[in-house]
Amino acid sequence: MTVHRIAVIPGDGIGKEVVIEGIRVLEAVGRAFEIQFTWDTFNWGCENFLHTGLMMPDDGIEQLREYEAIFLGAVGSPDVPDHVSLWGLLIPIRRQLQQAVNVRPVRMLKGMESPLKNRGVKDIDFIIVRENNEGEYSEIGGRLYQKTDLEMAVQETVFTRKGVDKVFRYAFELAENREAKHVTSATKSNGIIHTMPYWDERFLAIGKEYPDIRMSQYHIDILAAHFVLHPDWFDVVVASNLFGDILSDLGPALAGTIGIAPSANINPTRKHPSMFEPVHGSAPDISGKGVANPIAQIWSGALMLDHLGHSEAANAVERAIEVILEDRELRTPDMGGKATTQDLGKSIAIAISPF
Repeated sequence: MTVHRIAVIPGDGIGKEVVIEGIRVLEAVGRAFEIQFTWDTFNWGCENFLHTGLMMPDDGIEQLREYEAIFLGAVGSPDVPDHVSLWGLLIPIRRQLQQAVNVRPVRMLKGMESPLKNRGVKDIDFIIVRENNEGEYSEIGGRLYQKTDLEMAVQETVFTRKGVDKVFRYAFELAENREAKHVTSATKSNGIIHTMPYWDERFLAIGKEYPDIRMSQYHIDILAAHFVLHPDWFDVVVASNLFGDILSDLGPALAGTIGIAPSANINPTRKHPSMFEPVHGSAPDISGKGVANPIAQIWSGALMLDHLGHSEAANAVERAIEVILEDRELRTPDMGGKATTQDLGKSIAIAISPF
């Protein structure tokens, strides 16, 4: 029996609802594959901020270092400004634990329906690899002359060779294990004169280390259009922090709903824990109604299993999701059904099979 210590941060909004179902499914797959989890829950987030003035305690990162992985629900509340909630919890975890790569699979699962005409499961199956710690989301910048007619705001984009090379190598190595063996880079070097030409240069330089991988690059505007018009063109897409963030919302929407979209914040060296979370956010408009789609959280759990070395168990979770999605009665409202969060989570847990 393999035992893993996991830190759980349910967070805010629907995070508290979907994390329960994610754990339910992971416990079920654990029983089938002789994997045991020790779950330690940290009730950090916006509610904690409203009571203490902190999204997490001052020693929160040090507490998390003791775990093999972090299972996060969602961050955000209408009562707390977004930049406060994000920079008080999620971004410090990503940066201080050096989770330099964000991996977001985009796949049209069996049983799903795409809003794109005549597109099926063979047409939408790619992975977005997002640089996770630098780029457009740097902390460098500030404001001058606030609340006057001279007011100005400056935000600096930062690319380091170490940072961008790390994300490129991760993308190319991921592509080596996929059938298409194709990496596409998102750029905007025609309009962003310094950072994006540098991004392009490093993409080409690292690509030379992987001669068997086909390479493409598109400016972000036409790339977004190609996602809609030609989703079948893509295999692994590598992008900066901002561009990857945008594309990884568009991608799962094309696959049927953002409610299914998982993500993994990876520390490539494994020196610190990686973190697994759904892409969809805290969705305060449906929080507490019991109708949130738990698939993104459950699929994020599958990514965690794979990261921990349990690829067969991870595949079993994905198979169970697809089996259940073929039953229209078990879909949540975002997928056109009437099932509750708990209905869907329990059904996926029951469908887990080691074969």
